[in-house]
Amino acid sequence: MECLNDSTPDVRDSSFSVLTAIAKMVGMKPLERSLEKLDDVRKKKLSDMIGSATDTVLSSGTVPTSSSGAATSAREVTDSSTMRRSAASMLSGKKPIHAAAPAKKSGPAKSTAKKTDGGPQSKASAAPEIEDVEPSEMSLEEIEERLNSVVKTETISQLKSTVWKERLEAIGMLKQDVENLTELDKSAELLVRLLCAVPGWNEKNVQVQQQVIEVITYIASTVKKFPKRCVVLCLLGISERVADIKTRAPAMKCLTAFCEAVGPGFVFERLYKIMKEHKNPKVLSEGILWMVSAVEDFGTSNLKLKDIIDFCKDTGLQSSAAATRNSTIKLIGMLHKFVGPDIKGFLSDVKPALLSALDAEYEKNPFEGAAAPPKRTVRALDTASSTSAASSDGLPREDISSKITPALLKNLGSPDWKLRLESIEAVNKIVEEAHKRIQPTGTVDLFTALRGRLNDSNKNLVMATLSSIGVLASAMGPSVEKSSKGILADVLKCIGDNKKHMRECTLTALDSWVAATQLDKMVPYIAVALGDQKSGSEGRKDLFDWLSKHVSKMSDPAEALPLLKPSASSLMDKSSEVRKAAETFMNEVLKICGQAAVAKNLRDLPSPTMAIVAERLKLSSVHEGISDSVKTVTTSMSLPSKGGLKNIKPGLNDRSSNVGKAASQRGVPARASVTMISSQDSLQSQALFNIKDSNKEDRERRVLVRKFKFEEPRREQIDELKVDLFKHFREDVSLRLWNSDFKRQIDGIELLQKALPSSGKEVVELLDILLRWFVLRFCESNTTCLLKVLDFLPELFDGLKDQSYMLTEAEAAIFLPCLIEKSGHNIEKVREKMGELIKQMINIYSLPKLLPYILEGLRSKNNRTRIECVDIIGYFMDHNGTEVWIPPP
Repeated sequence: MECLNDSTPDVRDSSFSVLTAIAKMVGMKPLERSLEKLDDVRKKKLSDMIGSATDTVLSSGTVPTSSSGAATSAREVTDSSTMRRSAASMLSGKKPIHAAAPAKKSGPAKSTAKKTDGGPQSKASAAPEIEDVEPSEMSLEEIEERLNSVVKTETISQLKSTVWKERLEAIGMLKQDVENLTELDKSAELLVRLLCAVPGWNEKNVQVQQQVIEVITYIASTVKKFPKRCVVLCLLGISERVADIKTRAPAMKCLTAFCEAVGPGFVFERLYKIMKEHKNPKVLSEGILWMVSAVEDFGTSNLKLKDIIDFCKDTGLQSSAAATRNSTIKLIGMLHKFVGPDIKGFLSDVKPALLSALDAEYEKNPFEGAAAPPKRTVRALDTASSTSAASSDGLPREDISSKITPALLKNLGSPDWKLRLESIEAVNKIVEEAHKRIQPTGTVDLFTALRGRLNDSNKNLVMATLSSIGVLASAMGPSVEKSSKGILADVLKCIGDNKKHMRECTLTALDSWVAATQLDKMVPYIAVALGDQKSGSEGRKDLFDWLSKHVSKMSDPAEALPLLKPSASSLMDKSSEVRKAAETFMNEVLKICGQAAVAKNLRDLPSPTMAIVAERLKLSSVHEGISDSVKTVTTSMSLPSKGGLKNIKPGLNDRSSNVGKAASQRGVPARASVTMISSQDSLQSQALFNIKDSNKEDRERRVLVRKFKFEEPRREQIDELKVDLFKHFREDVSLRLWNSDFKRQIDGIELLQKALPSSGKEVVELLDILLRWFVLRFCESNTTCLLKVLDFLPELFDGLKDQSYMLTEAEAAIFLPCLIEKSGHNIEKVREKMGELIKQMINIYSLPKLLPYILEGLRSKNNRTRIECVDIIGYFMDHNGTEVWIPPP
């Protein structure tokens, strides 16, 4: 349809040809709605093409000589001509004129048609005829004449008798005759017409009434196809019998038999009008009570829910009779059991008192959905009812495409924020008016416009947009995924906002989305969000917490495995809350997927990362892929480090005996401990620093930082630091420095302190990596580790001074902004150490170059930082005099 407007003539012609072929194959009825959008010129062209294509088929075909072939050919001619007339009439807007079928006038044609009943037929001829449900007039004399061979004349005479006992005897005899009939289908409608005439629905005797209803019930439940005309003939009388307590039970049973024969949808549809217009209020109240049992028996798959909800709202709940209102509340409660809480959206405008009663009824009938299979089934469904059942996914959804006007879409992008807000509210109102159940038609452009509002400079509008997106997702259901064109990625970006209310709005929108589409479909977007450095630590923490709640509800747990790798990198996040939330989520995945699946998914992670994951999640199978050295260090991390390993003498025998003793005291086998120490010996024999492939200049170019002004390390910078650390430092040192336990970090610093005097050249080469790691420690809140770093840094700077080394511009830009910003620490001891460190910096970085960093500190939001910077400038003025005023080269 879209290609009919293409600028290329060949594309337009091809599109017309495709539509012609589709029309020839399936007929014009399925295309009716789409073709309404065409202009008159295109309609005429398409009509001509369909007609000429059909003529070509007819003229090019050969005429078969067999009788069955002749019938098929004749049928094809009829079908093709019918389709051609249908196409022309549909495209022109006029109703087709139906010609009389020639088969009735031609005897041979009729006989050949019968012969081909068992053979293959075209789709057009295979379609069943629509049943005429309105009964025609038929006199009692005609009925008696047709039933002459089935029912005795005496029986019919007695049914007309004024003596009730004779009528009762006659109906008993008729019941026996009906039960003994072998071909009841042929006489079913006539028998029902007879009973509706004599004794008829005005019968006063209860026993006769009961017998009449039982005979009709037997016929309806026995015949293969019960005509709908019979149901129409009986419904008024049966509904009146339902209102009478004496005949209520058999009448309700008869209505249920009708539902099994023709479907509850037809019975309900006919009863609505009868119950609305009847003067007896009990017809309405008791009829609705029967509907409650019918819904419970047959479910809602064969019902038009919109009609039954409208009937309940407009008739049942508006009734002045309390019995009718109570029956209606029970019916709505039963509907809730099958269709769920979405039904509440259609009843939001009823009176508050009724809403309270409905809520109580919902609690009595909690939503079961597929877990509540129908108790009864319909024996035969016609095409119309089966189509309506198949096309409905429960409650009806409204097409809102006409309300999504170009003006609304334009106002969503208006420069005036008030217009933008009004447009967002208009979207919410449209969904509300549709009872929060909408079709995806026409919503693609709406989602595109809303996506732009997720980047709005007005944060309140962003939160309103998130709310609207959540409402749309709930209203559309699973189809929102295709219509939204990946808007979920933009929604997840809002999780990185520093405002808590914004993050809460994002999580609420995600709740609506996961309820509509399931978490499986959201995994690719979430995996990207977890790895996005712009999703701040608070946002990632909130997202991990949200995932932990929902991951266990996934239909296929294996779909969660792609989230493991971004989660594994978060185990080494600088924020302890993020690390904890990531660990909790990974443990949830471990529960539902098992160790084998998790280990297989994480097997290609770098060894150090895998070691930390294995330690946190206690994955035994992952250890198989880790080198012995990493296993050793990971194991040693979980054991006390100050007991025996530090004070062991160099002798092998002594070491073995001491370790064995210490290990036995801790309950660890001595042999395992000896193996562990042997592995550590192999580590200790390696160099602490690896500068073989080091290229400091490349690293400094790669690490982009803002000069002078401090910024928190970004996610990708932290990941790069981790790679560089494990590449250029010995494995046991790297694992300690990158451990989330501050005690292990202190152990790593102590190893560096010991190696510092003898590794001057290596320290200079890898100084940028060390400074980046120190910046991470400055940004964390652990005071013990920070003090250890501040004790180590003066030794490091003294060592650099002894080598006459001066910091490069990149190294200064990495370290100095953080040092200046954190110099206003709230602990006095830390402030003093940082102040002394800044003063010591002039030994390895010239004062004129250092001063711009200190001056930038005067703009800090931290009052203590500004005070410290003023004091330091005063110190330099006192000790360095005019050098302070010399501008940097």
